[in-house]
Amino acid sequence: MKETSHCITASPFDANRRVTREGLGVREGTDLFPPDRGRSGGERRQLISSQGDQTLVAPPPLLLRRGRIPLRVASMERATDRRFAFSFFLLFVVFLAVDCAGPPPGPALRSLAGSPNLVLPLFLSPANSTRRSPGSRRFLSRQLAANARMRLYDDLLANGYYTTRLFIGSPPQEFALIVDSGSTVTYVPCSTCEQCGNHQDPRFQPDLSSTYEPVKCSVACTCDQDQKQCTYERQYAEMSSSSGVLGEDLISFGTESELKPQRAIFGCENSETGDLFSQRADGIIGLGRGQLSIMDQLVSKGVIGDSFSLCYGGMDIGGGAMVLGEITPPTDMVFSPSNSARSPYYNIELKSIDVDGRLLKLDPRIFDGKHGTVLDSGTTYAYLPKEAFLAFKDAIMSKLHSLKQIPGPDPNYKDICFSGARSDVSQLSNIFPKVHMVFGNGEKLLLSPENYLFRHSKVSGAYCLGVFQNGKDRTTLLGGIIVRNTLVTYDRQNEKIGFWKTNCSELWERLHMGGASSPTPLVSATSTISDSPAPSPAVLPDHFEIGLITFDMSLNITYAELLPHKKELAVLIAHELGVNTNQVHLINITSEGNTTRVRWEIIPDGSSSYFSSSTAMTIISRLTEHQVHLPENFGSYQLVEWNIVPPSRRTWWGKHAVAIVVGISLVILLSFSTLLVWYFWRQSKVFSTYRPVDAPVPEQELQPL
Repeated sequence: MKETSHCITASPFDANRRVTREGLGVREGTDLFPPDRGRSGGERRQLISSQGDQTLVAPPPLLLRRGRIPLRVASMERATDRRFAFSFFLLFVVFLAVDCAGPPPGPALRSLAGSPNLVLPLFLSPANSTRRSPGSRRFLSRQLAANARMRLYDDLLANGYYTTRLFIGSPPQEFALIVDSGSTVTYVPCSTCEQCGNHQDPRFQPDLSSTYEPVKCSVACTCDQDQKQCTYERQYAEMSSSSGVLGEDLISFGTESELKPQRAIFGCENSETGDLFSQRADGIIGLGRGQLSIMDQLVSKGVIGDSFSLCYGGMDIGGGAMVLGEITPPTDMVFSPSNSARSPYYNIELKSIDVDGRLLKLDPRIFDGKHGTVLDSGTTYAYLPKEAFLAFKDAIMSKLHSLKQIPGPDPNYKDICFSGARSDVSQLSNIFPKVHMVFGNGEKLLLSPENYLFRHSKVSGAYCLGVFQNGKDRTTLLGGIIVRNTLVTYDRQNEKIGFWKTNCSELWERLHMGGASSPTPLVSATSTISDSPAPSPAVLPDHFEIGLITFDMSLNITYAELLPHKKELAVLIAHELGVNTNQVHLINITSEGNTTRVRWEIIPDGSSSYFSSSTAMTIISRLTEHQVHLPENFGSYQLVEWNIVPPSRRTWWGKHAVAIVVGISLVILLSFSTLLVWYFWRQSKVFSTYRPVDAPVPEQELQPL
């Protein structure tokens, strides 16, 4: 099975994907990643095929959750053989000679055929050749302040991926793209696609964008049948594929981004198969190393620094945050060297692991086998070489005498699970041991229990080990579970990766990031990180009065699924927040594709016109620390934002308006009643009969003559 690109910049590493062995017509290589323990089944193999003089390696499938087969694409810059490289070196010399003999180039690159619109600078070079010299890097980092702040959606364990929103074209067309730290290409379905699935958003329509330009055909890329436009192709180990043409357009990063829209090259899909066809997400945003990577393009333009950061939510909730560009690292961020020459993957120098303060008795070289220790944002769980896994498992189990070992949620897999723990994630550190990863420079990264456990889907208060044996492979693979509630900075410029325990919903405030305005909290993490070095910024004065609390939550179910259960949800919210049901009001429900956004309002009880600061802080803490636990039928959720509204400050007249109105009304009513009584009394006097003295019959006034 091959995985190729038809543009020379893209030699891909694209895919941790599911694969079976029937009918592939390939010869097997050694395992890069292990069989997915309880996630999708099937045997995971690194597949190798031969095509001419090139050996094409199709990396393995995504480590995903049971029954779910989401997309996972990664990219690996692989060197071609010497003859291939030498031929392109000669071609480069020819280009250089022609360029030197001709007139000075204009602001836009041109093809040899004289086309004035070639805007794709394709040169054969090492993966890091787009980087500047150390001196220029320092100058660049001093000058660059802009970055792209973006939200992450979905849930890695439930969906198999995280997505972010990207806007392409003029006017912007919106897309939900899978965040992939390995993929080198960003692509979306094109309106001309003849074989594309039904995804979250409408397909990209180049004709509706006034700024779209096709990437003109040249000798530097594979062309379409009409020899007019460059093409790309991606084929993955589990038999899915994506192919289409390359175009350039304005790409926008959302309203919370300081980075202005930038022109960038992306893929416009004309065909997709397999999981690419059936997935909900629209496409891929590639953050790996390669000239078509969105990171490399933005860095080469000089608009951002050569760094990006990801912050994943915790155990109970998906979502998170992403920053393209440099950020000021927290002073207590833990770094590990990352050697791009060691592996095309983003790697770290892991030397040892300690469990509850005791180092595992392992040879440090065990974490340096094959591809070393790979940090893969799209892989779900963690996978260790056999010796390391057995030592880790035994160390964990030796600390859990109070818990009962039970079967996993799927009888087809021998997951290591325990019952008898608490459902509150923030209390797991009192039951499960703390783990530290020790890097080559001596620094340590704390792993809380949520960084190596996942919830048992069938038994309440039960958890399973999210670390598995990596088959016979010597690679150590660290997936998303390891970096829950952790800001991970991929500092490509300085070749290091940083880790900082935090709450992703408070990321901007904790980092004190500048900008026109601080955005609302991104996506809530699972719980309070008790070991986090940064305190929560949400502190109210002791005597602060709050008249109203509102918050928005995004549920990972559709509008149609939620609507019949909205009353049940309101009761659950009231119970989890510790308030009466009549204090919880559902304000609005908005459908957002496969998720639903719900706005709630919490009001004081009937005996008071405001919340005390302590009561309000209790409610807010339960929201921000994610102590709100919902049944599985509501899916996972994320806290989008919350607000507090002080009680209205009324004047003396405002405070006594009701009494004044009632008093005036009573006065008016009494006056009117008195006037009415006087009127009838007066009338009775005017029209009354009289009797003359000694008259036998009363006489009427004004008798007719």
